[in-house]
Amino acid sequence: MARLVTHVSIALAAIAALSLLYLLRPTSIYCFPASHPLALTISHTPFPSTSCDATSCRVVPSNHRLAKLCASPCWRYHATSLSTSMFLPLYGIDILVAPSRVLCLAASVGHTVDDFHAAGTRDTTWDLIDFPLLVHHVDPHDLPFSDSAFDLVFSDDLSVTSDLLFPSRLAREAEHVVRRGGGIALMLDREVEDVVVATLFKGSRVVDVKDVILDGS
Repeated sequence: MARLVTHVSIALAAIAALSLLYLLRPTSIYCFPASHPLALTISHTPFPSTSCDATSCRVVPSNHRLAKLCASPCWRYHATSLSTSMFLPLYGIDILVAPSRVLCLAASVGHTVDDFHAAGTRDTTWDLIDFPLLVHHVDPHDLPFSDSAFDLVFSDDLSVTSDLLFPSRLAREAEHVVRRGGGIALMLDREVEDVVVATLFKGSRVVDVKDVILDGS
């Protein structure tokens, strides 16, 4: 009986040791990275559930991901509609000129940034989420720029004032980073009376209001 107990104990110890080695093992030798060459694609595969899945997932570099987006019809349409609907009116009232320094608010994945680059401006961009290589994270309620650093503060995000916790603070931050004689151009999803704009932007005056169509909306 004692010998049987000893054999059982040894067997259990061996099983425990093998289980521990299995848990601590490196990635399986049977998990190979994808053999296909790197392409300008954004993967839509499910989130990896095993180490093999994680090993075989490709990480698309930021420049490849951005190049894919820039080549899309949606991106090109956005550039055309923005240039026609927004840039031309800003040129017409002398707020936007080629060497202008522009701060893009709520820049998303960088459509507007790329459009400003094409127009010959210099710009700095922010959003709540980084999107390399064009967009960087910044707190909208505490912009890290000096007074009068920009010629134009611009946003084509319809929710830039409505979705923030303190839109009046964003307005104050925008006014302090734009130079005297510069401009702030924002797109809104509804008609807003001049008195409401004046309440938000206490140090500015309304120069022009236009109805525009952008991205087919």
